[in-house]
Amino acid sequence: MKVLIVGAGGREHALAWRLRKSPSLSQLWVAGGNAGTAAIATNLPVNPEDVEAVASEAGALRADLVVVGPEVPLALGLVDRLSSLGIPAFGPSAAAAQLESSKSFALEVMREAGVPSPWFRVFHDQSEALAFIDGHAGPLVVKADGLAAGKGVFLCAAREEAAAAVRACMSQGVFGAAGEAVVLEEMLEGPEVSVFAFSDGEHISSLAAACDYKRLLDGDQGPNTGGMGSYAPPLFWDSALAGKISRTVMQPVIQTLAVRGIPYRGVLYAGIMLTKEGPKVLEFNCRLGDPEAQVILPLLEGDPLELMLACAQGRLAQTPVRWRDQPHVGVVITSGGYPGTYQTGLEITGLEQAVADTHVFHAGTRLVPGEGRAKVVTSGGRVLTVVGWGDSLEQARAAAYRRAQGISFQRAYYRRDIATAGVARTRPSA
Repeated sequence: MKVLIVGAGGREHALAWRLRKSPSLSQLWVAGGNAGTAAIATNLPVNPEDVEAVASEAGALRADLVVVGPEVPLALGLVDRLSSLGIPAFGPSAAAAQLESSKSFALEVMREAGVPSPWFRVFHDQSEALAFIDGHAGPLVVKADGLAAGKGVFLCAAREEAAAAVRACMSQGVFGAAGEAVVLEEMLEGPEVSVFAFSDGEHISSLAAACDYKRLLDGDQGPNTGGMGSYAPPLFWDSALAGKISRTVMQPVIQTLAVRGIPYRGVLYAGIMLTKEGPKVLEFNCRLGDPEAQVILPLLEGDPLELMLACAQGRLAQTPVRWRDQPHVGVVITSGGYPGTYQTGLEITGLEQAVADTHVFHAGTRLVPGEGRAKVVTSGGRVLTVVGWGDSLEQARAAAYRRAQGISFQRAYYRRDIATAGVARTRPSA
């Protein structure tokens, strides 16, 4: 099979790395890509968010499958465009991707499907949202309704914080069009887990789960980011919990969308809080997470290409999905200043140093000419994800940090407490 991956981050490097192991693969391209994907695939100078350019390239390459990594091309209708050209794609249609691109849509689907979730109100008028906050005594979660690059959620303990968050979205335009409407939501308490299932629009696979860390600083302090690390599988994850989430969350949502005539094909990602009343959904995403993909894809058994094609073609019921349970820990190395202003073009050293039971996935990197060989330099805020594995979570964590300590660039930063017992996670942001 000839395969085109769309995207340029750590998730896309992880996808390329996992697909490269498929016996079905003959050629692999990446629209966008980074220095890591360049080592195992052919990077193409195509903007992943340019639907027509990606579709045209897929047609010219005669790709047998297009794997869409990020949420923006999905929300813009890339899968729909590819389908119109007869090109199979792994990922949901724009209509189904509203589960992520519109939080109000996702909440409506959950209510229709009977999925446990927080109570919520959607506001298109700032004055009405502020009036609601003024009359509400408890803490609130404020969410920009649209896609906000992983930073559109505010956890507000006081009315003043909630009001400031609404103004940031609706009048200050911090998130652009994504903040033209806001969702005010109940704040839940409990452990959180990110849950993933493959779907062909009717059936879902067995589930995989990971825990991620959104806050920038140790101890879950500082601003929200796109993700500072993750580990899988969670210590509390078992077959009983997986079965309950499958029955009460994943299957009802897939069935509801099918009844609506917008079958969901691809990976469905549910951010779930385990409350005293049971699992409740905080949000849905329409793709593999980042950095969760970097610790989940190594656990996927079998041929990933056969699985993804089965999802695209409605044959998942005949394609069993199995997951290994070996602990994996991912530590994200960022540019100093992220998620704010940061410098790029800084040379990265130590990447060639091998450390047992580890792998490095690239995100914000690119190749530049150097003396005798190309150099790898930084090109983004989240630069690398260092993944370690072992027989226990402690061994996996130790391996990841051993590898991270050997990699350096000016003002490199990473959290030191990923997968540490007792460190609470913040709510996932979207």
